[in-house]
Order: sequence, then structure tokens, then C-alpha cells
Amino acid sequence: MQIPTHCTLCPRRCGADRTRTRGACRAGGRVTVARAALHHWEEPCISGSRGSGTVFFSGCSLHCCYCQNWPVSTGQVGRELSVRQLAQLFLHLQQQGAHNINLVTPGHWAPWVCEALDLARGDGLRLPIVCNTSSYETVETVELLARHVTVWLADMKYVSPAMAGEYSGAPDYFEVARKAIGRMLELAGPPQYDENGLMQRGVILRHLALPGGRADSRAVLDWMAGLPAGSFVPSLMSQYTPFHKAAEHPPLGRRISTWEYRQLIDHAVDLGLTEGYMQEKSSAKEEYTPPFDLTGLPDEEDAP
Repeated sequence: MQIPTHCTLCPRRCGADRTRTRGACRAGGRVTVARAALHHWEEPCISGSRGSGTVFFSGCSLHCCYCQNWPVSTGQVGRELSVRQLAQLFLHLQQQGAHNINLVTPGHWAPWVCEALDLARGDGLRLPIVCNTSSYETVETVELLARHVTVWLADMKYVSPAMAGEYSGAPDYFEVARKAIGRMLELAGPPQYDENGLMQRGVILRHLALPGGRADSRAVLDWMAGLPAGSFVPSLMSQYTPFHKAAEHPPLGRRISTWEYRQLIDHAVDLGLTEGYMQEKSSAKEEYTPPFDLTGLPDEEDAP
């Protein structure tokens, strides 16, 4: 694998020489993983009964001031792995009983991840591959990941450039995300499930309701309603909790109210977005628990 020396993997296209320095995503030249474990709290068609084999990659192309996993997204936590070790990690999660391999923010590591999946497939990996993404991705990176990814857990965070700029440092978020999601929908096709109701192909579109963000959330749902019927599964999330630097950006220093979330659900129903998921308000947590369990990562070193 050729490590990018003028990186354009994410929409920031920072041009970093990843063999020498970190990019705008805070990632360098050796793939870095912060956590790998079975995860039971994704949508039911992803987690199933045994859990989704989640791999949290360090760094992120977005810079969200309220990020729940900010030590991971800011690149402060993680273990460097060779491509061979990453392939072994995927196989380890399969051996643990995972229903799928769930790649969390892999876009800025796409070439490394694809090479590791090639190796793992050759060694017996047979699980569906899920991409859990902010959707702040280039179409080219989406197409690269689609060599293996068949299920997309894709956020649509904002329509407003002002909100996206203030909260995530990306005023172009909506224009970038809608193009990336459009390509995901084309590549995955309509949702497909196995006999146990587990998604094998398709797109789940997530929206996290933010305090004080009712108007923009309605705009996100209006956009979703304009997509072809049956082409995706909506997932409306209420779990927002003020982590990281959220308190510096009023009104993000509080949770959303029950009334705010109920208004979002009512608007989704009015638009016909009823074949999907919603969260109980109790899913929001008071404290941040760092998800950095490295149990099961292979110890042997190998060439990248």
C-alpha cells in the first residue's frame, strides 16, 4: 500500500505527507485503532443478538465540539497496527461471534482498511462490512470503501452551513454529505436483510437531534423525505450529551428536551419517515466512558 504523500482522502484535502506528519484528520502513516469489541447498542438490525464487531479508528475529518468520543477523534488515544494486524483483528471479532465488522470513522484510513480486508477475506473473513461514518467523505473515498462495505451507517448532521461551521468546523458539510450519501445509496441499493432480520446491504441514515437545533433538524428530515421511498432506513437519535467543548457553544451545554425530540418525531411522522428507528431519551448518558478496550488485539508485529 502506498501511504499518501499529498493526502486528499477527506473533503479537507489538506495535502499532508502522511509518511512524515499528521493530516487535518490527526492521522499519520500507520493505521491507529482506539477500540475493538462487540457492540450491542447500534440499531437492532446491526447489533443483533451477539453484537456488531466495532473497530474505532483514531482521528476524524470532522472537528465536532460536542464529540462523545473526542479522545479518539482528536487522535489522543489509539494503538498503531500493521495492515496484517488489522486483518487479524477483523478475524478475531468474527471468531468472537460478531454479526458484522463495523468500521467507525474509517475514511481517512481507507487504503489501509481495504488492504486489511483483502487479507482478511483471503484468510476466511465472511461477515458483512458496515461503515459507520459522519458522511463528511469524498465520493472517491466512498467508492474505495465500497469494494468491501455493503452497509452504511451514515450521519446527516446539518443542513445549515452556519451550524456546521461553528459546531464541526465544516461549513460545506451538507453539500459534501449529500453527495457522499447519494453515492452510498447508489452503491448499496435498497435495504436487504437475512433470515434473522440483520441488514446485509443498505443505508441507515442517522440524525442526532441537538439542543436548540429544531429548525435545522426539520430541514434534515425534509431532505430525507425527498430521497427515493424505500431507499434507506431513518434513525432519529436523542442521545446527545454535552461532551468535549460543547459548553463553549450555547445552547449545546445541555441535553435536548423531551419536547424538542417529540417535535422531531412528529415531523418525521408527518413526512412519512416511519419505517425506521428512534431512541429513548434515557439513552443519553451523564458521564463519558472512554471506549478504549484493546482486549483481543494481536500482539505480534508485522510489516505494514
